Amino acid sequence: MPAPDPAELAELDTRIAILRANLRELVEQAAAYSGAADESRTSDRIADQQAKLDALIAERDKLSK
Repeated sequence: MPAPDPAELAELDTRIAILRANLRELVEQAAAYSGAADESRTSDRIADQQAKLDALIAERDKLSK
């Protein structure tokens, strides 16, 4: 099995960090918003960002093995 590409892992780590920051910001926004429409939209955005984060973490884990 070939060694993981350090540049590819570094890029994944950067993208993961960005998504984590996005999620933190969305959670903070959700706490500040009121109203069903805003909450629903923010909840959808959080779910989308979490799904992307999960996919990147799985990809990084696969490359690291």
